[in-house]
Amino acid sequence: MRISSIFLAVVACGVIVCLAGCGPPQSQTEPPEQPVFERQQDFHWPKGKRAAISLTFDDARLSQIDRGIPILDEYGLKGTFYVSIESMKERLEGWKKAVAAGHEIANHSIKHPCSGNFPFSREKALEDYTLDMMRNEFDQASSIIEQLLGVRPVSFAYPCGQKYVGRGKNLKSYVPLVAERFLTGRGWLDEWANDPAFCDMPQLMGVKLDEKDFNQVKTLMSRTLADGGWLVFCSHEVAEDGRLVTSSTTIRALCEYAKDPKNGIWLDTVQNIATYILKQRTAKAG
Repeated sequence: MRISSIFLAVVACGVIVCLAGCGPPQSQTEPPEQPVFERQQDFHWPKGKRAAISLTFDDARLSQIDRGIPILDEYGLKGTFYVSIESMKERLEGWKKAVAAGHEIANHSIKHPCSGNFPFSREKALEDYTLDMMRNEFDQASSIIEQLLGVRPVSFAYPCGQKYVGRGKNLKSYVPLVAERFLTGRGWLDEWANDPAFCDMPQLMGVKLDEKDFNQVKTLMSRTLADGGWLVFCSHEVAEDGRLVTSSTTIRALCEYAKDPKNGIWLDTVQNIATYILKQRTAKAG
């Protein structure tokens, strides 16, 4: 009797295993949320352009209003500005003029939380944050920008380029939150341009423009043109020299280079270029 019971138990277990695992094989990977091109050469920039560039600026620094935007306006080019709320309020009329001129105003959170390893961020350390706290950062900042400037941000830049909350076994990426709420999320101190056929919009590569002369910038642009990529430059102060400073001379030379039709560059906001890329991907997938 005991042997029969054991036999029946073994049979029952086998049936359960078979039901769980004997069906058709399950896909090991889910399809990407954003359609992508199988090959980069299948993607084409508009109007014969060979590559794209976005000029982005962080923190709503006063020099962006005083020096950066006037240069872009002079050349009829548009930038993306990831604004810090308190700094934005200091020159609100200037930012309203930027919106009217067609520049993109984007979200950079309320408190600019970074790792507590930075002394300036110890009281707002990502290691002490939760996903709900970060979600609140997004939503508050977007609401204030919409209230004061009349635009709802669709682009986000990760403060300090860091994309996590918590620590150790409880660490969590907040990239999925950015994907839920924004068209794009831009990194910082990345090494290369974005492949428009493949790049993940909530994790765009952002390349430092600060402290570079035009020869260094031209080298990056030449490599991007050769690859047909999208180079997203990141700036802070606009002056002549210093740490986290982009030279106004470099910005002017870059604008002149981008405006020359023979160079084949499309310089525009992150929102406009991302929208174009996603439309091309969707059309290809359909």
